[in-house]
Amino acid sequence: MKNFFTRTLTAGAFVAVLLGCTYYSQISFSILFFIITILGLLEFYKLVEKSGAYPQKFVGTSLGGLIFMLSSFVCSHILPPIILVLTFPIIALVFIIELFRNKEKPFSNIGFTLLGLLYVAVPFSLLNFITTSTGIYTFTILFGVFFILWSNDAGAYIVGSLLGKHKLFPRISPAKSWEGSIGGALISYAIVFIISGWYTCISFFDWLIIATILIVIGTLGDLVESLFKRSINVKDSGTLLPGHGGILDRFDSLIISTPFIVAYLYLI
Repeated sequence: MKNFFTRTLTAGAFVAVLLGCTYYSQISFSILFFIITILGLLEFYKLVEKSGAYPQKFVGTSLGGLIFMLSSFVCSHILPPIILVLTFPIIALVFIIELFRNKEKPFSNIGFTLLGLLYVAVPFSLLNFITTSTGIYTFTILFGVFFILWSNDAGAYIVGSLLGKHKLFPRISPAKSWEGSIGGALISYAIVFIISGWYTCISFFDWLIIATILIVIGTLGDLVESLFKRSINVKDSGTLLPGHGGILDRFDSLIISTPFIVAYLYLI
């Protein structure tokens, strides 16, 4: 009962802060997700160290923060898009810095440092492009993404607990079932009927496509993080959110889904 109360309280506070900052303004959204990006990177590099690698934590975290800030400034029309080109030579510095560190397995260290940017910083930075995909800042599409992901997760958990018999991917996540995944998908599509009437900046068909991306890629993203945690024998990515784990635990589905969502929104 105590754990249930802790999980509920944490979830309520988490959702309130996330939705509140996203709704209030582009500035509050950017500040919140800049912090989340930094915390996510620190969490990722801490996990990597458990595998025996020595990523460039300070450099990687600083670069990740810079990538997010530049993306935010570009989407706010404060800086021109061409400024993002500056990230390329800065990222190349990771290779040069490793020359002077005198650590074992230098290219593993380089690889994990860059992987943190690719896995954590880039997806969170791309959220800026989701919120400005209509030309101006709007919280509506990202709210829809959150609601679909949460309904998929909740539906999969509830249906899977009640009816789950056929394992979805037992090698990676023994608790997930096909029944749960189908239940989560059906509930997500039901949510689409609701939010497509609220948020009309994109069509009902576009919401269906986005929901399908989130259901399929989001589930795979969850499995990717489970694979990562299994490879280093940890249960949760962190302890920042009592009863829920860490930043990567809460955003694993969103992290992998975001590049696909951004690509679709800008193609249409």
